[in-house]
Amino acid sequence: MAETTGQERSEAPTARKIRQAREEGNVARSTDLTAALMLLASIVLLYLLSTRLFEAMAATLHRMLGAVDATNPTRADDLGAVMKYLMHLMGWTVLPLLVAVAGVGMLVTAGQTGLMLTGKPLIPKASRINPLSGVKRLVDARAAIRLVMSLGKVIIISAVAIIIIMFEIDAIAALPMMTIGAATATAANMTFMLALKLAALLVVLALLDFAFQKYQHTKDLKMTKQEVKQELKDMDGDPLMKQRRARVARQLAMQRMAQQVPQADVILTNPTHLSIALQYDSETMRAPKVIAKGADFMAMRIRQIATANGIPLVERKPLARALYSSVEVGDEVPEEHYAAVAEILAYVYRLSGKMAG
Repeated sequence: MAETTGQERSEAPTARKIRQAREEGNVARSTDLTAALMLLASIVLLYLLSTRLFEAMAATLHRMLGAVDATNPTRADDLGAVMKYLMHLMGWTVLPLLVAVAGVGMLVTAGQTGLMLTGKPLIPKASRINPLSGVKRLVDARAAIRLVMSLGKVIIISAVAIIIIMFEIDAIAALPMMTIGAATATAANMTFMLALKLAALLVVLALLDFAFQKYQHTKDLKMTKQEVKQELKDMDGDPLMKQRRARVARQLAMQRMAQQVPQADVILTNPTHLSIALQYDSETMRAPKVIAKGADFMAMRIRQIATANGIPLVERKPLARALYSSVEVGDEVPEEHYAAVAEILAYVYRLSGKMAG
């Protein structure tokens, strides 16, 4: 639309536009954030499970060298025994690590996009397999921004890694003078701390990338003024929207009716199809006013409220039809109906003992 009309996409996306984009699988997310947090979780879990993993490696090496499970690995029975042991080993050492890391990845993705189940992104589209579209995506401004951001991340991570190593240069130089056990433990601890700090830095950079992705996503969904107007027209013609507006209008009318009807002096009826509530105060009103009216269900509710509040009901079919069709709520009774309305009010006043003005 913007390309054909020349209009600028200056309007924030509507809730409907955002919902439609979400249904298409178009949401703001950062794959870098998911990868960074999975890497951080992997490093922490490897550190916590390192003792268990080393014990498993030692046990495996001992069993293999000692031919505990197989004296001749070329035999099918011996090979099956080895595979059975390896599967058992994987089940209680590596599998929990993989499941935990995968769980972190799913949680991070769900945290970015929310719970979203849609198959539309899987539907083949010609634009996705069109070579020209692919080339355009490689050379457009957005690809250039991604390249600059990636290079920037590499430079920042490399610089931080060099700085951390420079601070540890004395400890690294002292490793040859240690025993094998102490040197191995020190090197392992230094490696873990380096990996942990770099992973934390990657998470920070990924959070910045996620913020940029949200900004870019909102910018991509911006609409022209014409698109906003067209969407309002479409929504106005939506049957569900019309039903919702009608329901809200009925609720508001019922609330106003419940407040206004108890103030009426008389209720004109048809007798069941229409009900019109009239009020007159000679000191503040020039003429009687219609303070509530309704047909069918609304008419019945007006009569119910009036009966509950002791307001008299008077059946006048022609007058009720005339007032219902020609007078809106809050308007005065037209002059041509003064005599008929005055007669009814005088009758009601006589019944109630109220003096008419």
